[in-house]
Amino acid sequence: MNTGLSFDFIWALLLLPLPLLVVKLAPAHNTYLPALSAPFYADLASHLGLKVGSGATRIDPTPWQKMSISISWVLLVVAAAHPVILSEPQTRELEGRNLLVVTDISGSMSTMDFADTNGKKISRWQAAVGVLEEFSANRKGDRLGLIVFGENAYLQAPFTSDHEAWLSLLRELEIGQAGQGTHLGDAIGLGIKVFDAQPSDDQQRVMIVLTDGNDTDSLVPPLEAARVAEYKKVRVYIAVMGDPKTEGDNAIDMERIRNIADITGGQAYLAASRDELSQVYTQIAKLEPLLFDSFSYQSKTSLHYLLVLIVLIQHIAMMGIYRLKTWSTKDKSEVNP
Repeated sequence: MNTGLSFDFIWALLLLPLPLLVVKLAPAHNTYLPALSAPFYADLASHLGLKVGSGATRIDPTPWQKMSISISWVLLVVAAAHPVILSEPQTRELEGRNLLVVTDISGSMSTMDFADTNGKKISRWQAAVGVLEEFSANRKGDRLGLIVFGENAYLQAPFTSDHEAWLSLLRELEIGQAGQGTHLGDAIGLGIKVFDAQPSDDQQRVMIVLTDGNDTDSLVPPLEAARVAEYKKVRVYIAVMGDPKTEGDNAIDMERIRNIADITGGQAYLAASRDELSQVYTQIAKLEPLLFDSFSYQSKTSLHYLLVLIVLIQHIAMMGIYRLKTWSTKDKSEVNP
């Protein structure tokens, strides 16, 4: 980007030669002065060999007036071109998103098939809370919201920049508080409503769903909820906890889960351990970085008003000088009648 002096309407400088064209092409303005009318003037002029004029006089400006008018015209045309001083380019970075965490607290989240960093058996919910604590610590610029679901879906925490308060509300949750079912579609639908209630840029609408099973008879089918999310420009990432080898009614339908995420432009993951779940959230953090946009700009300082002010001061000064000369001439004529 260029710095220094620039013009917003540089084409206005084409008007600079306009007065020369007017002087060259337009007829001079004649001023008619009062005179004594004599019926024999034409005969007298003919006898004396004089040329009879129209009685009009052309008043030419003085050199100082010409200079003043020329300077004023140049300054006004330059002012019309809107001169500005451009500052050094500056970059503004847009950080922070509205991240809505949607977590499953159905009865199956109490299954003790995960292990902590020391190898001790822990429940899926305990593993999820630990990973979410780490995720929150790495997203200081984000506004976090929290929805919990089981047989029903509830807004546990509206969007907030206070991550400690958000974590406190997360830790207060207990398995089964929202019922024993897994109404994934209803939870996604509630998340869309929460986003709609927030004035937010499309790039900031990110929903991260954590569940350990398939949808169980949501009022809003998950695929329909995903299509609404796509329309509302909400990206949905889904992290599924559990054993991929599970069969029967508890088998995880990852194909359907992936379809839900793909429709919205998000992704789906399967985590069979705490480490894998942590890697899932790390991957999501990379896909949705804190810095999501940046742009460069230059501030402008306009100079046009200074040029107009100079023209005004110049004309006031010229009028003052003319008035002083008039008074001086008048005073001398009164002293020497």
